[in-house]
Amino acid sequence: MKKVWALIYNIFVYPLIFILGVFLTPFNKKLREGTLGRFHSTNILRNCTANIKNKSIYWFHAASHGEYEQARPILSGLKEIRRNTFIIASFFSPSGYNNIADENIDCKIYMPFDFIWSIKKVFKVVKPKKIIFASYDLWPNLIWLAKKYNIHTCVFAARFDNESSKNLPILKHFYGSIYQSFATIYTITEEDKAHLNKILKQDTKPIIRVLGNPRFDQVKNKSDKFTKDHTITVMTREKRLIVGSVWPDDERNIINPIFRLLEEDPELKVLWVPHEPSDKYIQAAIQLFEEQGLKPRIVKAKNDSNFHNSRISILGVVGILSNYYWQGQIAYIGGGFSTGVHNVMEPAIARLPVIFGPKYKKSHEAVELIKSGGGFAINNGTEFYEILKVLLTDKNKFYNASIAATKVIHDNIGSATRVVRGIIRD
Repeated sequence: MKKVWALIYNIFVYPLIFILGVFLTPFNKKLREGTLGRFHSTNILRNCTANIKNKSIYWFHAASHGEYEQARPILSGLKEIRRNTFIIASFFSPSGYNNIADENIDCKIYMPFDFIWSIKKVFKVVKPKKIIFASYDLWPNLIWLAKKYNIHTCVFAARFDNESSKNLPILKHFYGSIYQSFATIYTITEEDKAHLNKILKQDTKPIIRVLGNPRFDQVKNKSDKFTKDHTITVMTREKRLIVGSVWPDDERNIINPIFRLLEEDPELKVLWVPHEPSDKYIQAAIQLFEEQGLKPRIVKAKNDSNFHNSRISILGVVGILSNYYWQGQIAYIGGGFSTGVHNVMEPAIARLPVIFGPKYKKSHEAVELIKSGGGFAINNGTEFYEILKVLLTDKNKFYNASIAATKVIHDNIGSATRVVRGIIRD
């Protein structure tokens, strides 16, 4: 069956993806940047690995910036235990390639094109001990050929659910051929493992272990530098709503309730964070608030001295939002009305109750927040207004939600250590 899917993928699916991508590059900066970057990946690998001697090469792949945060504590733990290790990190998206700076990475590349000849060329340049995928963004030829060349492949923080497209009749067989080619698969929960077993055949299964989600560990690690904040209750902070990773679909549902609450509560402040803080989206956000008679301030530094003097702030740079969660009381995280909710853990560790849209079930962290009472899913602007109004006016409910949000993080830490042990042992 794998041979049939390999033929379909290589003759029809991937060539179509490639042609479509090339056609769209003139119209999409990120797509153009990523496509051009992939043409240089093999040469970068060749230059990086030319003088490696007696080192074990581990290749980590993450789709983008957010997925790499899951991998970051794994790289750190692996290098701490196995110091004679060379780390390659590949990314599909420029948001990862351009914004990740990690001293544990020895060579950074865009994921090479997934043509058979491209991957074979890569393996002639470098033969890693293991190729490790963060959660998803799996590339079939890379996985299939790695198995052929006896290169161990692993995916950690693997997530599966009933609503996944992987369960559709035809796609189920396709994904089965991919997951069966892995040597090891580390799922987040027992439920994920059960769903994975439905995709895999009964024979020739990879090693499957339930090891949790390392993203919790990374969020906890990043928050440790805010120990002073840990001694100050969230109740003493300014009454600020942090609106993170806003997509147009989020904006349509939440902006009018926000304007209404700003009018009702003169103490309320807002930090608005577009999903892509480009000049286009920043200017659109400025106009959005100015039309309501509000004067927003653009924030582009970790410690903006005038931040507290502005009622409306717009974050205009990538990579510093986690610092500003500690300057707020409640968070709305975007993506839940479009592609799926984004990182809900950074506000949770900062003790913020977290609100998000209805597309959250693929996020294990969001599900756990709802179960704990620290997270709230909304379907429309009316629900957003009602939940936010309660959190802003009922101190008891706000405090309980705040404690519950942070407890989810602390209850789930330790996965990174387990994954590192699995990578070394399996």
